[in-house]
Amino acid sequence: MALLMLRLSLAAAILDTGADCLKTPFTLTFCLVLAVQSLLLCVGFLTPIVSVVSCLVELSSFFLFVHTDGRYIVLTSVNAAAIALLGPGVYSLDARLFGRRVITFPS
Repeated sequence: MALLMLRLSLAAAILDTGADCLKTPFTLTFCLVLAVQSLLLCVGFLTPIVSVVSCLVELSSFFLFVHTDGRYIVLTSVNAAAIALLGPGVYSLDARLFGRRVITFPS
């Protein structure tokens, strides 16, 4: 359940980043990419890949656009990296399509 909440909060943060970047010439394309990323994160489809892409988009938006608070972008990027490392979780489309995987380390 905590991973689901983390995915949803990251999706909201990504959409909020898109709202800050509405003053750019390629606004529609950028907003569409962010909306698709947020939707894929919410349903949990290809979560590790989408999380890495989200992390890269957030970091690139930090350098390409003017933000009032860079700490917000850095924290969103760290959350995206954490989701990429943790995986999609039980309540995701990935778990439904590909099955659950449990990694056990030898003692």
